[in-house]
Amino acid sequence: MQFPVVKPPVGIVFDSAMDRIDDVLALAMLHGFDGKDQARIAGIAVSNSNLQAAQFCDAVRIFYASATTGPAAMFMHAPPVGLADTKPAASAPMLAVSEKSAVKSINDTAEVGTLIRNALTAYHDTNAAVVLSGPATDLAKLLDMYGVKDLIARKVRLLCVTESGLSADVAAARKVYDMWPTPIVTVKEDVGAALPFPGESIEKDFAWASGHPVVDAYRAYRPMPYDAPSWAMAAMLYAVRPKENYFKLSGADDKRRYLMADPEQKERVIRAYIELASAKPVARKPRHPVDDKKAEEKKKEAAK
Repeated sequence: MQFPVVKPPVGIVFDSAMDRIDDVLALAMLHGFDGKDQARIAGIAVSNSNLQAAQFCDAVRIFYASATTGPAAMFMHAPPVGLADTKPAASAPMLAVSEKSAVKSINDTAEVGTLIRNALTAYHDTNAAVVLSGPATDLAKLLDMYGVKDLIARKVRLLCVTESGLSADVAAARKVYDMWPTPIVTVKEDVGAALPFPGESIEKDFAWASGHPVVDAYRAYRPMPYDAPSWAMAAMLYAVRPKENYFKLSGADDKRRYLMADPEQKERVIRAYIELASAKPVARKPRHPVDDKKAEEKKKEAAK
């Protein structure tokens, strides 16, 4: 008897400048989705050369991975953070968590195009999505790689882009909009203000955690209290749950559409933001059973 193949949760590639607090909150949401088995983190990339941004992303990964302990933790592997090869980028106080990261130098990061290409190959056809919050520089370079456009056409069901981040590299944005082979949904500029993340949630819904890198970043980004715009969060929410009617869509062309706020769904969207961004780390099991003997041998090697 043959059984149907069940696709795993959608794989998300998140490429961001990591220079705004909504990028940080979207990263927390992605880990929340992953913990709920509603998405998988296929790859995380920083679209500039700010090593501290890569270190921050890795520190967030380590925070959420902390729930997995024992032999299983030794077999949990994540791809390195992608770091773009661009001119040096200014850092920001919200990213100052490098001592909690395993990324010590550029050698601990990955070339973004290679990272995304390799990530996509691991997923079933049409079971990956890309969220872009920042300049399109990385994706424009990705499209130049041999055979990648065909790979994207097979693997990626959606590219979700924040309009607010594209102005940093207009030429790259034009190239991606012209050449990207699957549907693109663009989060309109006004969505960020229309659906703000409530700052009071930082004090209330994250109270279970001490030393939470996302909370530390939120407090360092701007004097408290403040509500944060949600461009990247909206893109992440739609990329994972496109059929939940959180937003309105405009545009006659199914391949190129715009995401807009729906006033009737505002409370529902913000509840989803809070639920996912404040989700506690979840213990994960490795995809393959843990071999206790190998785990013990690996533990001894690590102790040397």
